[in-house]
Amino acid sequence: MFVSPRKGGRGAFLPEEFVVPTLVAGPRFRIRPITAHDVVKDYGAVLGSLERLEGRFGPEWGWPDREFTFEQALIDVAWMQKEGQLRRSFSYVVMTPDEERQLGRIHVAPSDVPEADAVVVFWVRADEEDSSVEKELEEFVREWVVTAWPFETVRFPGRDQP
Repeated sequence: MFVSPRKGGRGAFLPEEFVVPTLVAGPRFRIRPITAHDVVKDYGAVLGSLERLEGRFGPEWGWPDREFTFEQALIDVAWMQKEGQLRRSFSYVVMTPDEERQLGRIHVAPSDVPEADAVVVFWVRADEEDSSVEKELEEFVREWVVTAWPFETVRFPGRDQP
């Protein structure tokens, strides 16, 4: 689950009048808010990518745990869904256009440093690492967060910083 260990307040971080994006569909992927119904595909994507995700998020995030269970995955996914409903952070699944396979996830959350408005973390499953999908998704996400969201400055931990 995406929660920065340094983040303080738990209120909504976007204006109430801002309409949060709910679906982005393209030829290579479909992006939509995560729901508890995604747990099976999400769990498979996480388990198949444990080593890669540990390398990206490491001990700072404490996720994923090597002993990540399906029950923990269900709690995490439901929690991410609830956080979106409360407008505190937003988590999206990245699916194939037919929604048969989860390719990864995107998380948009308040920044834990005053120099940025938001922090955006995204990943693709290990078997898509260094693929054209990962490159296209990164290009898309970087553009999407500055054009569809009300942010001036966005941090991309694990992408722009060591």
